[in-house]
Amino acid sequence: MLQQTQVATVIPYFTRFLARFPKLADLAAADEQQVLRLWQGLGYYSRARNLRAAARKVVADHAGRLPRATEALLKLPGVGRYTAGAIASIAFGRRVPILDGNVTRVLCRLDQITANPRDARTQAILWERAEQILPHRRVGDFNSALMELGATVCTPRSPQCLLCPVRDNCQALSAGLQEKIPAARKAKPLPLATRHTYCIGRDGKWLIEQRPARGRWAGMWQFVTMEAPCGADRSTPLPLPVKPAARIGSLSHALTHRRYEFDVFVCRAANGTTPAADRPRRWVTLAELADYPLSRPQLIIAQMLRDQT
Repeated sequence: MLQQTQVATVIPYFTRFLARFPKLADLAAADEQQVLRLWQGLGYYSRARNLRAAARKVVADHAGRLPRATEALLKLPGVGRYTAGAIASIAFGRRVPILDGNVTRVLCRLDQITANPRDARTQAILWERAEQILPHRRVGDFNSALMELGATVCTPRSPQCLLCPVRDNCQALSAGLQEKIPAARKAKPLPLATRHTYCIGRDGKWLIEQRPARGRWAGMWQFVTMEAPCGADRSTPLPLPVKPAARIGSLSHALTHRRYEFDVFVCRAANGTTPAADRPRRWVTLAELADYPLSRPQLIIAQMLRDQT
């Protein structure tokens, strides 16, 4: 959960998740939809699917006990070098380095590394350096402190250098370059994807559909959503076997590599029919939506619908 998400955001999700799945075996036996529902709002949903898959592998291959060896941890779905190092050092006291964004920033400033930290060669240097500075005792505490230093003191902007316990060893501070190291990522324009979302009602229920098993928001549910017609008037919905649709609003949603814009329409199913589709669809009340994992844009659309009704 802490990958790509701040601690303050994670805490309530972590509490609910452990209450529902107190043991690895519980998570391994869980339905994917249950896991996605509890993860709803954290984003990067492949992490939730990988976590469940890792639990299943631990139960199947390791008798339900998380392996201690870094090599074995790396074979679990969704576990990369950083996560394996964090688990091995913090949970099991293994002398293994870690390198996340916070640690990268600390090391780049300490050693005045001006190269792009995302380049493979620079990454190799940083991993080697992270291993060199490891103590022989309390490695987990050291790695935790290193991450915390980057998160709270050696911050991306306006680092608190006067409070830093290692400021005397910081080459970037000595050179007055702490604000310029590491090199900032060059912003790239995000491609825009436009979608039409149809809230189709019938007898107090609304039609939702499940997204494909692969791709963005895989396996989650949504109101009927499709690509907006290229070059068409954005206020004109695509033809569907429904009675005339009324546009109730729009929303924007930015992801790491793409921006989305949704135009939202409300309409009624014509003659009580369900529009044909190549994916599972269900009629649910607004209250029953709580049983289905929805992406953040779809949660906003659901609230739009509640406000309208």
